[in-house]
Amino acid sequence: MKKLFNYGLGSLGLLAILASTFAFNSAPVQYEYLNMTVIESIIPAGLGRSRILIDEGGSMEELKINNLYSAVGIKLENIYDNDIMVMAKLNEYSNQGWEVAFVNTGVQSPTDGGKSGIYCTRYILRRAQ
Repeated sequence: MKKLFNYGLGSLGLLAILASTFAFNSAPVQYEYLNMTVIESIIPAGLGRSRILIDEGGSMEELKINNLYSAVGIKLENIYDNDIMVMAKLNEYSNQGWEVAFVNTGVQSPTDGGKSGIYCTRYILRRAQ
């Protein structure tokens, strides 16, 4: 009788281990991705082209944003306005279920003493399919 009890208990234990392994071993989440690139021009006199470029599955949306420089120098109001525009787009996508997965930044400046160039920030967003 004791042997039968031990076999039964051992079988139940093995069954519990197998059941818990399969219960917590779910399929990996599949994501779709969206790329949003913010290019801010630092060309004097406001002559650059600052943009937000959004690539959502092959179709590109281009939004104009302000250049960081005006005719008299750096314009802090433009930086503030650009931040509002970027945050509005990120909030819009967040409301659609997207989340920021990665952010990469870069600066490009020619060798003319740093008088011009661009700031580039790339946001990679994802959402579960």
